[in-house]
Amino acid sequence: MSERDPGRFSVRQWPDWSFWTNRRRRVAPVVVNGLAVLVLLPRVGMIAHGGHGAARTALALAAIGLYVAGYLFALWFAPSAPRRQRAAVVAALFAFGATPALLFGSPDYLTDLTFAIAIGLMLLPLRYSLPLGFATAAAQLAWMLATSGRVSWAQVVTLGGVTAAVGTVFALTFTTGHLKAAREQIRRMAVASERERVARELHDILGHNLSTMAVKLGLARRVLESAADTGLALAEVRDLETLCHQSLADVRATVSGYREVSLATELSGARLALRAAGVQAELPASVDEVEPELRGVFGYVVREAVTNVLRHSDAGQCRIRVGPGWVEVTDDGTVTSDPAAGHGLTGLAERLAEVRGRLEHGRGPRGGYRVFAHAEAVPA
Repeated sequence: MSERDPGRFSVRQWPDWSFWTNRRRRVAPVVVNGLAVLVLLPRVGMIAHGGHGAARTALALAAIGLYVAGYLFALWFAPSAPRRQRAAVVAALFAFGATPALLFGSPDYLTDLTFAIAIGLMLLPLRYSLPLGFATAAAQLAWMLATSGRVSWAQVVTLGGVTAAVGTVFALTFTTGHLKAAREQIRRMAVASERERVARELHDILGHNLSTMAVKLGLARRVLESAADTGLALAEVRDLETLCHQSLADVRATVSGYREVSLATELSGARLALRAAGVQAELPASVDEVEPELRGVFGYVVREAVTNVLRHSDAGQCRIRVGPGWVEVTDDGTVTSDPAAGHGLTGLAERLAEVRGRLEHGRGPRGGYRVFAHAEAVPA
């Protein structure tokens, strides 16, 4: 199968008989095709009673026997053999099949090469086997004209017709195999894509929610350790309980494929998470100006950017701005060097690519860290 285009048939390709390793799959075609060689029995009778001499008759019958044995061997073993062995089997079949015609000097016996042509079409690329079949038919025609001046068109048409018919069937079968392989490849790609989707969704969900939980747990612990107002600690614990239930619901929705992200909801969650971490938040009052088709992916941008502020930044202020086709998240934290993109930012870039957008991230023009997402075109 061609690595460049697994769904395209080529006369240069060698047939792929890897499925032939299962012996049970071989039985039916070998039995059916083995019975087909019974058509040679009349030919054996003609040779045995043709009065051609004992030596030539014995050689011709031996060649027919080897021809049948080679044909059955090719059906059972040759499809799974290396390329050189396949070519050797086809060459041997042509040699044994042509022996009676050469011994008796009659082109009529070339019709027996039909089986060799069928094997050649099965084992060799069409660029080799088709010319062999048509060349045999042409040789039979030329031989008839040279020896008797007459042509048995029935024999020539039979030889050429069988070659063309088997070649067509072979091409269709080969193409069907490619289509099956392409369908299997599509199935594997769909499974891999779904795994990537679930992994990306879980990263976004758990990364943000667990970061927020860690901040709230730390705040509750500090309140309890200082013996201050326990009501504040209880409020943080209640928020933690809500976040746990929300995370469980998000995980279930993600796995089932029905989870939707809202920019407004993510901004509300960002406000709570930043406030719990002691980070001053400057957020937009509404998201009405953002194109509706982009609010979902921009919600992911806000979630990931705020998560990074909570986990990796010492920022005291975080600012989120939105526009019809863009969203920007900046902070005033310390950035010693441009950090490399992790799984979260890489996943955001992939999400934005689906809506023909792009993601920029790195040191902001006035310090701190800046994440900017822009959609080049709003999807229809």
